[in-house]
Amino acid sequence: MKRFITILVLLVVAASCGGVKKTQQALNTGNYLQAINTSVMELAENKTRKNKQTYVVLLEEAYAKYLEFEEQEISFLQKDGNPAHLEEIYKRYSEIRNVQNRIRPLLPLPIYDEGREASFSFPNYDAQLLAVQETLSSYLYENASQLLNDATQKWEFRKAYEDFQYLNEINPGYADTRKQMEYAYQNGLDYVKVRMINDTQQIIPERLEADLLNFNTYGMDNLWTAYHTNPLDEIQYDYEMQVAFRDIVITPEQISERQVIKERQIKDGTQDLLDAEGNVVRDSLGNRIEIDRLRTVRCNYYEFTQQKMAQVVGNVNFVDLRTQQSLNSYPLTSEFVFQHIYANYDGDRRALDNDLVARLGLAAVPFPTDEEMVFSAGEDLKTRLKGILQRQRFR
Repeated sequence: MKRFITILVLLVVAASCGGVKKTQQALNTGNYLQAINTSVMELAENKTRKNKQTYVVLLEEAYAKYLEFEEQEISFLQKDGNPAHLEEIYKRYSEIRNVQNRIRPLLPLPIYDEGREASFSFPNYDAQLLAVQETLSSYLYENASQLLNDATQKWEFRKAYEDFQYLNEINPGYADTRKQMEYAYQNGLDYVKVRMINDTQQIIPERLEADLLNFNTYGMDNLWTAYHTNPLDEIQYDYEMQVAFRDIVITPEQISERQVIKERQIKDGTQDLLDAEGNVVRDSLGNRIEIDRLRTVRCNYYEFTQQKMAQVVGNVNFVDLRTQQSLNSYPLTSEFVFQHIYANYDGDRRALDNDLVARLGLAAVPFPTDEEMVFSAGEDLKTRLKGILQRQRFR
């Protein structure tokens, strides 16, 4: 046990040393953020433990070098004067603020060997951050607005939407950003009207049609595609999704029967054990020895299977309404099998196996109607249709 504890301690120490070594390596190679993040994570567990002292020193040094490096980079980007650098400057100021907010809760951080607290300088860049945010917002708004004004293709509207969306993230509610986003979004959408086609000689159950066309239940996450099962006159649709039923096959109601004859030996009391000469066998105390008396029982088992099957065959076709060309076509096939087994018997049911006895308590049930059969087959169709919608891409 002592040996196990010793090995465990050595492993913990080795792991700790490995973490310190990697953090020091990150610091030495200029990966200041990595060194800061590792040190903060280690100190957040228990900053006062002596084995965490190395991380205090590493954090102090890494933060000082990080701050100096970032200030130099920001100064360089500002001197360049290129508005394309505004986003980079904004990100750097934001990251400095985030780093400071992660370190502050840990303070004070004592360095025991030097009898002092680790020193951290926290310059306030809020004014600079807000100033560059405003300038960047104006720059992004002008660029996105120009792109939106010049847009003629859907991908251009989508790019404008993404630019306005980013602007709204860094400066929510700036000017009429949300209004412009909505306009770009509506123009970037692919509008698809959905049409149900019934080429069978049977009526499609209304419940099935409503279920298949209820796109809200498919859980699709496609930002740029809108499916309309009730097309609107004011929208110019890009594509048509045709859900076509080509054939519906429903088999007749069938009842098949099978008979099984079962025999089994069962215990029916006891009897004296006799020797070869017909004499009663006794034990050493003179008592009569008894054995089980067995007899054979027989049972006629009659099993009935009710069965009915429905198969729905169709396909889903996507058509480009501008060219009237088919884009993709997918098979859409499903089947549903209704089966019910029940049984009865005559004779001694003790001859039957347990699995057969279980069916004796069942009786015949009404067959589903044709409409119910088709609807049940449609449950699987819905899953298949969802898979088709997830695979389909228009551009």
